[in-house]
Amino acid sequence: MNTPRPVNRPSPLSAAVIAALLALATSACGSAPAAAAPEAKPMSNNSSGKNSSQALWQQIQAEIGDAACDGPQHCHSIAVGAKACGGPDAYLAWSSKRSNEAKLRALVAAHAQARKDENASSGMVSDCRMVTDPGASCQAGRCVLQPQGAGAAPKSAE
Repeated sequence: MNTPRPVNRPSPLSAAVIAALLALATSACGSAPAAAAPEAKPMSNNSSGKNSSQALWQQIQAEIGDAACDGPQHCHSIAVGAKACGGPDAYLAWSSKRSNEAKLRALVAAHAQARKDENASSGMVSDCRMVTDPGASCQAGRCVLQPQGAGAAPKSAE
């Protein structure tokens, strides 16, 4: 004979605490941003002026171009942007076959400084997550960032 057992239900207060903890835990589980590809755009708070981060970003994109390569010897990665708490926003793949390294480095340095200035003037905060250099490889004739955790040693131009 089966007699029904009493069901132990949590009190309304403990149910509310559990719901709050679950909401907090799941809000922290957002997906990590994908590694930046050349078409990624670090945020800009100021799009006017030739030295704004947006204008410099467009010049960086133009200098990188199609990042064409014949092999891995042409592919490099470079840190771009500046997080409010330090470090780069992302990395880009570039090709030494197509890009002028000195010009690209100068543009990237000016862009990072513009982002630092924008962050400071706006009081911007960031996630302070360290962005690691994934390295770059030649795939289908184009330099691309390697997937995070691919295990290969990064080939950085930084």
